[in-house]
Amino acid sequence: MIKVVRITKVEELMMLIGEQNYREDIGRHRSMYVYRGVPDADYRMTTSLYRNCKHLQKTLEPAILNNFKKYAVIDDPSVEQSVWMQMILGQHYGLPTRLLDWSHSALVALHFAATEADMDKMEDHDCAVWRIDMTEIHSLLPPRYQKALSESTTSIFSVKTLSSVTESLEQYDMDMRGDSMVVVEPPSIEQRIVNQYSFLSIVPMGMPDVEQFLDDKTSNTVKYVIDGKLRWRLRDMLDQLNISERIVYPGLEGLSSWIARHYFVKKREDQTP
Repeated sequence: MIKVVRITKVEELMMLIGEQNYREDIGRHRSMYVYRGVPDADYRMTTSLYRNCKHLQKTLEPAILNNFKKYAVIDDPSVEQSVWMQMILGQHYGLPTRLLDWSHSALVALHFAATEADMDKMEDHDCAVWRIDMTEIHSLLPPRYQKALSESTTSIFSVKTLSSVTESLEQYDMDMRGDSMVVVEPPSIEQRIVNQYSFLSIVPMGMPDVEQFLDDKTSNTVKYVIDGKLRWRLRDMLDQLNISERIVYPGLEGLSSWIARHYFVKKREDQTP
């Protein structure tokens, strides 16, 4: 079941930022939560592959990945090694894939929630941060996936761990059906992935509605809905915490986006258009 929590005050953001659970065995606070920020709370959780190819996504996905592999190998030979690397690298550069982006950092997710293409519309709608529990999600996996994870040195799927179970999308879809999905930590192929503390969920073809899956199969999923009137305050707070385009998108593009927003002049109510 998805729990919806509405945030209307800055102080209430602490329940999102400080969610780490205390572990008696190590005497430390740790979290297996990952977060996904969206600028509009009404946005549905859909993959870029679905948005691009709609009802033909299953038919067109092999062609998309094969063409990407054929031409991308010049720049990155690793794409030939694994279908998972093809999707991860492609997702990073805008290829339509079945992957959904998540971050282990609630602050990074808040950055994406507080980012708006048209900054004059920042307060026109609520934004949201989704939270899922990787431990709970992976408890739904078929036994051989759980076995591979338990035999690895961490509690998180890597490309290597997933590849040891299957390299076939068809097999993955048969194994998952619509009842589970893998959340994988991508390799650090680029600084952006490191800075965003990136994770990716691999949505099976048998899961046409991710939100319905989360509502039906999970208990720890939370959708934090942040009041639109709080977005500018949140945005300024994140900048003070050094969470901005300059950090999330390292390089001149991110730097320029951060500077443009930093000097953006808000429209006053007494101004005429």
